Amino acid sequence: MDNPKRTTRFKTVRSTLAPTLRAPVLWKSWFQIANSFLPFIALVVLMHLTLDVGYWLTLLLAIPAAGFLVRIFIIQHDCGHGAFFRASWANNWMGRLCSVLTLTPYDHWRREHHGHHTRWNCLDRRGPDIDPYSKCLTVAEYKGLSWRGRLLYRLQRHPTVMFLLVPPLVFLFLYRIPLSGPTDRRRAHLSVHLTTAAIGLTAGGLAVLAGVPEVLLVQLPINILASIFGAWLFFVQHQFDRTSWVSKREWEFGEAVATASSYLNLPPVLRWFSGNIGLHHIHHFDYRIPNYHLGRCLAHFATFAPPREISLWGGLKAMQLMLWDEDRSALVRFADVTAARPA
Repeated sequence: MDNPKRTTRFKTVRSTLAPTLRAPVLWKSWFQIANSFLPFIALVVLMHLTLDVGYWLTLLLAIPAAGFLVRIFIIQHDCGHGAFFRASWANNWMGRLCSVLTLTPYDHWRREHHGHHTRWNCLDRRGPDIDPYSKCLTVAEYKGLSWRGRLLYRLQRHPTVMFLLVPPLVFLFLYRIPLSGPTDRRRAHLSVHLTTAAIGLTAGGLAVLAGVPEVLLVQLPINILASIFGAWLFFVQHQFDRTSWVSKREWEFGEAVATASSYLNLPPVLRWFSGNIGLHHIHHFDYRIPNYHLGRCLAHFATFAPPREISLWGGLKAMQLMLWDEDRSALVRFADVTAARPA
């Protein structure tokens, strides 16, 4: 619910950030493109060269390559918010270029993701257009399911399924199918098909040069690892200990920024690879702030609200929190819930 003092501080912080930190800086954007794409391409080439040395070395190199792919996704994400370049056409074409590597259709994903920013952690807005990593059932809803429904939900939300098995399937296969229905359905569907065609042409060209098995042996580990890390990042940005979920009537932007968006305090190397997206409360405060300015904004938030800070270990433990308990106003584990008798 609305907090007048916090809302006043919220407006003060926004005016403080403008215009220095809310505007993209051309050389910084191009520098990030260079230090993300060039090492990624170099690592892919090196992985191909190591196939004859030992596949264990190829897999070892897939770890930093996946990190750079996550960083390229952050560039695509910023482009989708119009935050990476001043010109919208530059954002859109750079985002589309990134999508060929991230396997994520730019225009389609951008429209869905903007929906997430309109009202996150709202109990009345958990429809099919919201990704499963940004929503959960309440304890009452879970208890109201049949035993089969509870079993299916627990299976879907098991960490092995949710964070290891599903993410590669989403990026490799589900994003090839225009299943959702944004407002501009035709353009979004076209985005999916054009992205798939561009991926096919790129993969086909690589296959001609290096061979189909070789391309699969190199690209699949990179995309699988990047999708797993990315899915976990999506989850802990709003599903964490001490987060909040409220009804549409109680939802207020400033409160949601302060209480329902995490500050994931990652080690410096992970913070760099993830483009500071762990400072997610700042990103939701103003999604037009480029990722390379998020760190500089952190000090300003001391006047706004203490962030809901979690460590890397806290983010890993949060993978067990799968239900919202309205009585306790907390996310809880399945083990914390005494389920009703099977229906």
